[in-house]
Amino acid sequence: MNKVIRIGTRDSELALWQAKTVQAALEKLGHESELVPVKSSGDLNLDQPLYEMGITGIFTKTLDVAMIKNEIDIAVHSMKDVPTALPKGIIEGAVMKRANFSDILVHKGLDFLDAEGIIATGSLRRKAQWLNKYPTHKVVDLRGNVNTRMQKLEDSDWNGAIFAAAGLERIEIKPDNFIDLDWMIPAPAQGAMLIVVKKEDEFCQKAVSALNHRETEIAVHIEREFLKKLEGGCTAPIGAIATVKDDIVHFKGSLLSIDGSTKFEVEKEVPVDEIEGFGEACAEEILNKGGKELMLEFKKVMKK
Repeated sequence: MNKVIRIGTRDSELALWQAKTVQAALEKLGHESELVPVKSSGDLNLDQPLYEMGITGIFTKTLDVAMIKNEIDIAVHSMKDVPTALPKGIIEGAVMKRANFSDILVHKGLDFLDAEGIIATGSLRRKAQWLNKYPTHKVVDLRGNVNTRMQKLEDSDWNGAIFAAAGLERIEIKPDNFIDLDWMIPAPAQGAMLIVVKKEDEFCQKAVSALNHRETEIAVHIEREFLKKLEGGCTAPIGAIATVKDDIVHFKGSLLSIDGSTKFEVEKEVPVDEIEGFGEACAEEILNKGGKELMLEFKKVMKK
């Protein structure tokens, strides 16, 4: 039996680009599909920082509900937005090949770096890592889709704003006035796209499984295992990056206090055939260094 696969997506330009990429890949395999855009609560409420909204999966919940109500067959997400535990009845269908996972600073000149400055970001991870490196700077909240955030930067007196390189590259709005933040550890699964499907939908599972990129899947699962063990939601100041080269997995992870004054890091490598529990072991090392107390403090702040 063939059927038209209904692809659920957020309705931002970036999300639609991602969904259309999946649609094109499915059509190459001979599958018919249609896009079903929805607006998430994370897109609707731009006045509150994400961490204050107290919800993990704020950009994915609306699509989860649409899938459970049988309004869509699959959903395409930026994997870094997806909680480590998927809703009952929804499973991973495929992890697409990862794009650029770096964070970049879009700036109005760099003479502020060694003085006082104002940087914008809606991410606690980016805020904490920036303040750890530049403690004299001020970090302000920045929300909205990438186009909105770029415009807000242009209209403000801020010195710069931090973006995921992949987002700007995908919709071709990456400006010339940027620098790579190669010292900043990205969010777990940053730059990767995840396709989720219903557990009982064997047709869609089979269709999207052909799009899975094994090397990316290995890397992001280690990063998300690290995140899950630290018990951090998508907004916690946690960074993680795993790369696979010559059958060796290289991993670097971090946990910081919100103000950036405290930082714990771990860096390890392991053969690719010994990755079972690797992300968890890296997280244990962070927790034993003092990360356990830091996570407890973080949770207290989030409950206020």
